[in-house]
Parts: sequence; structure tokens; C-alpha cells
Amino acid sequence: MGKVRTSAFSVSIDGFGAASRQSLENPFGEGGMVLPAWFLGTRTFRQTFGQDGGSTGLDDEIARKSMENIGAWILGRNMFGPIRGPWPDDAWKGWWGDNPPYHTPVFVLTHHARPDIEMEGGTTFHFVTSGIAEALERARDVAQGKDIRVGGGVSLVRQFLQARLLDELQLALSPVLLGSGENLFAGLDLPTLGYGVVAHVASPNATHVTFARKTS
Repeated sequence: MGKVRTSAFSVSIDGFGAASRQSLENPFGEGGMVLPAWFLGTRTFRQTFGQDGGSTGLDDEIARKSMENIGAWILGRNMFGPIRGPWPDDAWKGWWGDNPPYHTPVFVLTHHARPDIEMEGGTTFHFVTSGIAEALERARDVAQGKDIRVGGGVSLVRQFLQARLLDELQLALSPVLLGSGENLFAGLDLPTLGYGVVAHVASPNATHVTFARKTS
């Protein structure tokens, strides 16, 4: 069975994975686009969206490995889009256009049911209203032994950590301070939850830290 993991998840030095006031114009909140800056210049990012060029150093290696061996994704509602409350219609199909970068089944946590959305490239969005346990069970059913990637946002990753359902958490600590927003670490006692640091490497753009959950 593959890992349940969060990979290449960008946070600020003070622990924020998103700034406040997310909107269509500000997917990471106002001022939050500084968080994934380490990733946006990589060859992996550019190739994902059909572009040439990009960096090929450590950041690109981290980005590339984060996309390997994935059989299913789990996303929170905010990672799918900025719409809150009941869906007004079926027009919104994600931030990524007709061919999203997932290419697997994707399970989106929401309080409001919605029909599946089949996209180009093998991505199908399924909307789960019964919480993370159901999303994980459904993801395991289709992952065929590959890894399940919990993509975020912050609230979803926190839920998986609190439930001790993440096998691995790999963060990209961007050298910026946000001061407010959605804090990944607030109120979490990671050692008590069974997590410890198992690796860390740094590039000029980010420090990449990997946490793993103890199995005994």
C-alpha cells in the first residue's frame, strides 16, 4: 500500500500556508503568492502547463518527486476554488482549465454535494460530503497501491495530521513572513501526534523539511 502524504506544501517561516481573503484573483489570499514562488520557476511547473524552460536544481527535483507515484488526490474546498457555501451552478471546474495537473481521481471535501466532473487528461473530481475518512477510503479504492496525496489547503492538512492519517508531510518553507492567514502549526503538538523531522535540505528559495509519522 502506498503512502498518504502531503508534498511540496508551501508555508511561510511563521507557519502560514495561505494569507487572508482568498479570491479568484488571489488563490493564496492577498499577498500569498510569495509562498509558492520557489515552485513557479521550476521546469516541473512549467512543463505541467505546457511551457518551456524553468530551473533544474533542488527545487525542481523536489517538485518532480512530489508528482510521482500518485494514484489519487484529496483536496479541500478552498484548493478547488474560491466559491463558498452552496454551489450556485456547475460552471466552476477548478483553477486549472480543461486539463488539470492531477491526471487521477481527485476527492474534494465539501459540505455541499455536487455531481462528479470528468476533465481532460484523466482527472475526475469527486465531491465528498462525509469527511476525511470517507475521502481516504474512496481514494484507497482507486489508487491501486500508489500514494495518495493530500494536496491541501491548510485546514485539510491539519485534519489529516490531527487524525494521524498522514504518513509523511513534506514542507517547503519559503523565506517570508505573512503574519496572518491560515497557520498550519497553531495548536498542533506534532511530537505528541507521532511526527518527527526525518530530512531537511535547502535551496536559495526554500528550505524543504520532511516529517514522518512513527509506525510504532
